[in-house]
Amino acid sequence: MLGQRANKEAVEAIHRDLGTNLPVMEQYALYLNDLFVVSVHDYEDTESHWYLNPDKYSWLSLFKVGSSKVVVLKVPYLRRSYITKRRVSDIILETLPETAVLAFTSIIIATIIGVFLGIVAAVKRNTFYDKLSLVLSVLGMAAPSFFIGLIIAWLFGYVLTKYTGLSPTGSLYDIDVWNGEVLKLQNLILPSITLGIRPLAIVVQLMRSSLLDVMSQDYIRTAKAKGLGFYKIILKHALKNALNPVVTAISGWFAGLMAGAVFVEFIFSWKGIGYEVFEALTKNDLPVVMGATLIFATIFVFINILVDITYGILDPRVRIK
Repeated sequence: MLGQRANKEAVEAIHRDLGTNLPVMEQYALYLNDLFVVSVHDYEDTESHWYLNPDKYSWLSLFKVGSSKVVVLKVPYLRRSYITKRRVSDIILETLPETAVLAFTSIIIATIIGVFLGIVAAVKRNTFYDKLSLVLSVLGMAAPSFFIGLIIAWLFGYVLTKYTGLSPTGSLYDIDVWNGEVLKLQNLILPSITLGIRPLAIVVQLMRSSLLDVMSQDYIRTAKAKGLGFYKIILKHALKNALNPVVTAISGWFAGLMAGAVFVEFIFSWKGIGYEVFEALTKNDLPVVMGATLIFATIFVFINILVDITYGILDPRVRIK
């Protein structure tokens, strides 16, 4: 943080300011107190790290505890960046939407194409197409996203750029000298394809195996005996029940893409939270890394709750249980 100006006195001053000279357990308690929506603070001792500093917190006082303590309802405080001195919450709010757009686009591409290819593979079981889909799925699952990203960026953003019109780097918004921020949706194509390859491969295989399992059930044989058309049976009866494991995979992968887009964002210079985490790691900017990790964990929990709700919609037996 101090660079070339570092000396013993300055280092000690930084430790006092950040509270890193305190016992580890007290540092942990202070961090948890900052994170909690309801927390306890000192409103008199301005030198204390428990002080209710208006530069840090936005709060609503609930009740006093003792002579100088107060319990407040506040916005969680994720500390400040060591390097830029900006609030970590501001950095996350600024970059998270771009990562969400990238992850959402990737999972939509993987879901639509993966479900379609999985249905075709199940319908054409043991054919050349079915075996080809298995080979390609294994390759898609095995290839690291950062390696695939480098190849896609080089091939479509450099070698074939005069045909594709795509750039190997760029974010959702570019800065134009005359017009300010300009939306660049074409920059979304290459990173979203790169990020969606692995979940696409998994969705294909899950959809295939799940649909084949459903097609062997008694109610499907009954539907065939009643004379319903083959594709009507698949689309109206089998597909809905075959989607449960796919929904689980999609939800898990969406949360994973939010957290795992670090290298892909860095390769394509996509200015999302993954790019910020990469930069923070190279500079030992721990508050940014810690704040981003907490946000990723929250997203995982929230999406798992949505999955449970979706299960009940897709399969009434889940609601009964």
